[in-house]
Amino acid sequence: MKTTLSVIKADIGGYVGHSSSHPEILKLADAELNKEKKKGTIEDYHVTACGDDLQLIMTHKLGVGSKKIHTLSWNIFLKGTKKAEELKLYGAGQDLLSDAFSGNLKGMGPGYAEMEFEERKSEPVLIFMADKTEPGAWNYPLFKIFADPFNTIGLVIDPNMHGGFRFEVHDVMKSKKVFFNCPEEMYDLLVLIGAPGRYVIKHVFRRSDGEVAASTSTTRLSLIAGKYVGKDDPVLAIRAQHGMPAVGEVMEPWSYPHMVAGWMRGSHHGPLMAVPVRHANPTRFDGPPRVTCLGFQIANCKLGKPRDMFDDPSYDKARRTANNAADYLRRMGPFEPHRLDLEQMEYTTLPTVQKKLKEKWEDLS
Repeated sequence: MKTTLSVIKADIGGYVGHSSSHPEILKLADAELNKEKKKGTIEDYHVTACGDDLQLIMTHKLGVGSKKIHTLSWNIFLKGTKKAEELKLYGAGQDLLSDAFSGNLKGMGPGYAEMEFEERKSEPVLIFMADKTEPGAWNYPLFKIFADPFNTIGLVIDPNMHGGFRFEVHDVMKSKKVFFNCPEEMYDLLVLIGAPGRYVIKHVFRRSDGEVAASTSTTRLSLIAGKYVGKDDPVLAIRAQHGMPAVGEVMEPWSYPHMVAGWMRGSHHGPLMAVPVRHANPTRFDGPPRVTCLGFQIANCKLGKPRDMFDDPSYDKARRTANNAADYLRRMGPFEPHRLDLEQMEYTTLPTVQKKLKEKWEDLS
């Protein structure tokens, strides 16, 4: 029977402000998932946080989009929200945008990345979790990992990867998807994914056999709520080795803190800083945006113990670069390109200001 990996997250309350997750919330989620493991609903789990986002990492045999898995996650988020309200945490239940849950988290607010696969002889999986940014933040590293031979030498010398990868890209504004085969459609792919606010990589598949290699969350909270209710804080799961990019090839793009949208009030560009879990508590202007990574060696549908992949001094220079970039951008204050462009600001205070100024505009003489 195939193994299913589900990574499901939600911001249900910040401690303090938007900076971190309360230990009581993590404790509650751990206890709830432990019950589900004992009942046999899930095979294994790990609870963690990235900034103020609660992260549920689970393995099971119920397939992608399982009503049982989505329901138990939703119930944990509801119970966590109740606890967050008791603790008076900031933005309690922020990502729970509807009370009409019917067994699937699509359009409900929480983000999720899932994949189902037959376990290989060795099954290393890397789980990336971000705070203070949007799903398009994964576009750059996913391109580097699965399409750039200067990053991933396996594309050149590994016979199982030499045929390239197939990218599934979603237009989150129009709810459409399109597929690109790389390397031959690489330039067409870049036309879209270079605009990460609209076009987001959802899945990556190995072309030789269609095997899933990566899965992301693509939830856009503002599009669901019709207003700004917090940044999306996406998750990403990648399978490594044995005909997939090596662990080191998957980790290499994070040595460069690329620029992403999010940061303070979801309205600024900032560098995505790769940090160990213990440092994923953004406080400087509610940032800079953070990304953490836990590695698992899945065996017989069990996660096993996690490895904190960014707890490595080789990323110290990237973190210094990120802080230098943050210094540079912060001096711009409310000016673009530090602040997002007007099109991306439409779910913040911009419409209110535009309405206020409507009658004040005068024609040029």
